[in-house]
Amino acid sequence: EGQADAGNIDILLRRSADHGRTWEAPRVIVDDGRDTCGNPCPILDRRTGALLLLFCKNKGSENEDKIFSGEASPRSVWLTRSDDDGVTWSPPVEISEQVRKSGWRWYATGPGHGIQLSDGTLVAPCNHSDGPDDDWMHSHVILSEDGGASWKIGGIEEKRTDESTVLELSDGSLYHNMRSYRGKNRRAISHSRDKGQTWAPVTEDETLIEPVCQASVLRLSTATSGGKNRVLFSNPASKKRENLTVRLSYDECKTWPVAKALWPGPSAYSDLVVLGDRSIGCLYERGASNYRENLTFARFTLEWLTDGKDQME
Repeated sequence: EGQADAGNIDILLRRSADHGRTWEAPRVIVDDGRDTCGNPCPILDRRTGALLLLFCKNKGSENEDKIFSGEASPRSVWLTRSDDDGVTWSPPVEISEQVRKSGWRWYATGPGHGIQLSDGTLVAPCNHSDGPDDDWMHSHVILSEDGGASWKIGGIEEKRTDESTVLELSDGSLYHNMRSYRGKNRRAISHSRDKGQTWAPVTEDETLIEPVCQASVLRLSTATSGGKNRVLFSNPASKKRENLTVRLSYDECKTWPVAKALWPGPSAYSDLVVLGDRSIGCLYERGASNYRENLTFARFTLEWLTDGKDQME
């Protein structure tokens, strides 16, 4: 099968009740007939327990090039939610008018998780194209301050940024880690001190090599909740889509002294999660000859990642 965002694509869900050791059979939770439903971005609202899922739609016959050029309609943005840990889901509601500016063509939420800030604000990383005269992607975020009832667009990043992942740092600022087409094979980084309304100039993290691919960043612990500030990052640590690696930072993403490969072979997209037993999960693409062969869920501990040098308190 191909990897393009076109055709008859549904969104599937699998649930685990034992911290990722076993899984229920997959279920379709979003299906739009022969059209495309993709770029899922789940966000947990810790205040209510609701699980929100943002996603995008386009006609199955309309590929990315047609949407970019204006030959096809812009991608639309949708939201569904579950109040019972993913057992049932609400009918999807379109939120395009709230989160897509006039002239934007391509649009993608996630793919990968969004976050909830310490003040309750929900934040989803997204990207878009700004009409046929600008053939580069831009990263941005969207935010909700009322539990997903309404949404607004945050600041727009510089061009040649794309799929991204976002984190709240210990000082309350936002850290934006982005797929980059800036020609350096390094992750593009930006910070915001106003909840993503504006962003500092983009820089590159020289440690975070990438093949121009999606990645994931996740808070593992804070100094108050786990004894130390710990942040995880996963991506193919190579100029090729291979060597899916998890890194660990103790200084709020300034340095990454710990790195361990989950899979040295072909690999690509990934997303991280902290499980209920405080172990770590990573869902990622991998294969023997092609990274699209399998979706794999790896479950490991901080102790394993650090070769016994660190463990959760």
